[in-house]
Amino acid sequence: MTDLAAATTVSAPSASPRHTTRAGRGAARAVVHLAVRQTWRGALVVVLLAGAMTAVVATGYRATVGDDLDAQALAALAGSPAIRTLFGEPVALDSAGGFTVWRTGTALAVVLAAWSFLGVVSVTRGEEDAGRWDLLLAGRVSLPAIVSRHLAVFVAADVLAGAAAAGALVAAGTAATGAVLHGLGLALVGAVFAGTGAVTAQLLSSRGAAAGASAAVLGLALLARVVGDGVEALAWARWATPFGLVALTRPYSEDDPLPLVVLGVLAVVPIGLAPVLAARRDVRGAWFSTPTHRRPRRWLLGSLWTFALRRATRPFLGWATGIAAWFLLIGLLAASMPAFLRDNPRFAALADAAGFGGLVRVEGYVASLFALLAIPLGAFVAVRMAALAHDEVAGRLWLLLTGPVRRLTLLFAEVVATLLGAVGLAVTAATASTLGAAIVGAPLTWPAALSGTLNVLPVAVLCLGAAVAALGWVPRAVAALGALPAVGGFLLHVTAESSGAPAWVATISPFAHLAAVPDQPPDRAGVAILTCIGVILGLAGLVGYTRRDLC
Repeated sequence: MTDLAAATTVSAPSASPRHTTRAGRGAARAVVHLAVRQTWRGALVVVLLAGAMTAVVATGYRATVGDDLDAQALAALAGSPAIRTLFGEPVALDSAGGFTVWRTGTALAVVLAAWSFLGVVSVTRGEEDAGRWDLLLAGRVSLPAIVSRHLAVFVAADVLAGAAAAGALVAAGTAATGAVLHGLGLALVGAVFAGTGAVTAQLLSSRGAAAGASAAVLGLALLARVVGDGVEALAWARWATPFGLVALTRPYSEDDPLPLVVLGVLAVVPIGLAPVLAARRDVRGAWFSTPTHRRPRRWLLGSLWTFALRRATRPFLGWATGIAAWFLLIGLLAASMPAFLRDNPRFAALADAAGFGGLVRVEGYVASLFALLAIPLGAFVAVRMAALAHDEVAGRLWLLLTGPVRRLTLLFAEVVATLLGAVGLAVTAATASTLGAAIVGAPLTWPAALSGTLNVLPVAVLCLGAAVAALGWVPRAVAALGALPAVGGFLLHVTAESSGAPAWVATISPFAHLAAVPDQPPDRAGVAILTCIGVILGLAGLVGYTRRDLC
């Protein structure tokens, strides 16, 4: 046996260093191709969104603003704490480029940041925990190499999105320097949060925990921007947040590149740190793992219905905290914002042209911002249904479903718990805004605020129906399709109102069928139509869910 082993060893061809290097490069390219295959659809969406949204606002500048903004009006806008708190510091609004950056910059930066960290967490921690990397990691590619290459693909997508925004500004005839600074700032914000998602995916032991931690970083960064812009004594806080650093470049005014240097450092640190952390942990391990032994927690485990409530409780509390903080701020500005617009009717007219009318009254102001509540509500219900699909794919529900449990009952319980969570978030927003208004003495009652927040629930029902339909027929696209009516509908609504598109284009958006409650009576017909469409989509999803096997 020894001679046979020796003969086998001698006769086996040894790989040359050149062959080994070539094979390693081929494996590395294959990982990059895998990452591109997993992300190209989402990347295409954010790139097109960055370019299209920038182009629409920049090209429509003359029609919506024109040359009517005089120096006095611009000074009043820049000096309003309410305007600065909500939308950031107004800079160079007398130019199409400056107005576009102010109007779209923060929104696009948040979209890129959220897409980046959610995508990175999904294709790193999510794929690893699902066991799809096991065979890949048994080959020539190490875990740090896989993480770094996936991260590089997301950073490249962020760069393309920034280039699309910059290209749209240049095509609209604005100065190239401001366009490049703006596009580079957007790309770096996306890179910062791509790195943040990669780091949390190495530190925490589950996809949900990593995504939640990254979302908390995003929320704190936005809060620092709001505080830095709204409170003059705390203006230094803008240097501590990516969103503040992007604004500090002041494109089309000062064109200062120094904040982008700081932002670049903020991006390089987590991007470089993530592979290092990955190299010092086991596969499917984490730096901070949840305990493997703990006392049993049997609360709300008596039935599928209470189990669904238990599953939704922790996510609900996280969403409720963020919504409460934002709408408390909305309430605190309920007196100063309408007063500012009454004193500056030109800006009130611009808000009307953008689809936000009635802001000169407290009821109209809160009604316009209550409409925005449909976006987090739609995202909440989409994420909850996506969590059900993910748990099914990961096999966490298999043992449960081997018992005397019907899958339809489980789905119904999840739908009901999710819908109750959306109602709870609407109540939270109404309570927080009323409290803020009471602090500043604005005339906003809790019943009026509650009517305004409940008015947007049909959009959440529509999103829930779309998510259930996706769960039944395309379970890997639940989050995207579920959030589409809210996120896509809002972008379509704002774009159609700002660009003067034909009336039928605006009616496609669910937001076109929501009245400005409590400033106006509710649109009962629109509410009924949106609710019916959501129910029909949900029923279609139930049909698909019963016809397919477990993922």
